[in-house]
Amino acid sequence: MAEPLVEVRRSKRRTRTVTAYREGDTLVVLIPARLSKAEEAHWVAEMQRRLLRDETKRRTPSKASDAALLTRCTELSARHLAGRAVPTSVRWVPPMRTRWASCTPADGTIRVSEKLRRVPGWVLDYVLVHELAHLIEAAHNARFWSLVRDYPRTDRAIGYLEGLSAAAGWGMTED
Repeated sequence: MAEPLVEVRRSKRRTRTVTAYREGDTLVVLIPARLSKAEEAHWVAEMQRRLLRDETKRRTPSKASDAALLTRCTELSARHLAGRAVPTSVRWVPPMRTRWASCTPADGTIRVSEKLRRVPGWVLDYVLVHELAHLIEAAHNARFWSLVRDYPRTDRAIGYLEGLSAAAGWGMTED
């Protein structure tokens, strides 16, 4: 892979902050004029890392299509459920009135509300693990929750969804 083009712009007026942005195929890094070449190299590398991280977060692949959602479920099942949950289909559906997602264990289908396209990837992952766990254990019993809790951000994701629902006045529930 080719090195990205980098343009460093030094400014005497800039005294403390370092900023970066994309201008076409070029990464533009704005730095104080007083920084040494070593400090410049450090900040260029750091800003490249940050920009790449932010761009990756913005385009979480599983939010792109039903096929990508199914692929993500396969990855999550392997990582958190020993590959035991195998959905037949996973698809985005128009916003549900009372649920974030739903699962029909009898036919292995999972439906995910379009409202979740805008949440962080780790929250969507929690919802997918929750629904995948229903393919193994249909009820919300202790066995079910022990499966779901293998996902490390379970409690944070539940809190995020409760806050989102309350703020929007949706009255949504987990399942």
